[in-house]
Amino acid sequence: MRLVVARCSVDYAGRLSAHLPLATRLLVLKGDGSVLVHSDSLSYKPLNWMSPPCTFAVEEVDAERAEAGVVELWRVSQVKTADILVISIYEILHDSTHDLGVDPGLQKDGVEADLQRLLAEQIELLGDGHELVRREYMTAIGPVDILARDAAGSHVAVEIKRRGGIDGVEQLTRYLELMNRDPLLAPVAGVFAAQSIAPQALTLAADRGIRTLLLDYDAMRGLDSGHARLF
Repeated sequence: MRLVVARCSVDYAGRLSAHLPLATRLLVLKGDGSVLVHSDSLSYKPLNWMSPPCTFAVEEVDAERAEAGVVELWRVSQVKTADILVISIYEILHDSTHDLGVDPGLQKDGVEADLQRLLAEQIELLGDGHELVRREYMTAIGPVDILARDAAGSHVAVEIKRRGGIDGVEQLTRYLELMNRDPLLAPVAGVFAAQSIAPQALTLAADRGIRTLLLDYDAMRGLDSGHARLF
């Protein structure tokens, strides 16, 4: 990626025409061929840009432009259309190129695996005296996110979702029906834990005798003073 801070003017011609008068701007030339023109405003949005596939060329500055103070003339042409971006550079204040490597892509934070790990580490959020038995307790129809014991020594099965809906309650119900047939586990209570729980899911869980737990992801990571709420 090439980053250029320059005093420049910009002209765009194609499906629409636009002109940016002389000012100091950031010009970004990315490895995918795109060119973006940024000012120190408008947050992340460029003032103008050319998306790939496009070609980039530094053209000879004619006498008229040179007399006006232009030192470099950039022409960016869209391959699939007739759109052209012309950048007239009067002074380059900074010019650097950086190899960013291969980007791994956006990795979502607060996914169910993160919530499961944090709740296992903070199992006391289920209530005083609770102890972790194991994560991903396997049953014949799939893994229960967390298996724990309460203060009385009875088992507790916990199903974790980012957004809790009726399907999640139904899923936990099936686990509980199966697990309560096992004399080594029964009786097994259920807890449905999520960052948000739909009203219908709350009603269904209460009808099934399943407790619900609202998880505050930031609080569990120690980023604010919130807390999980058990109903």
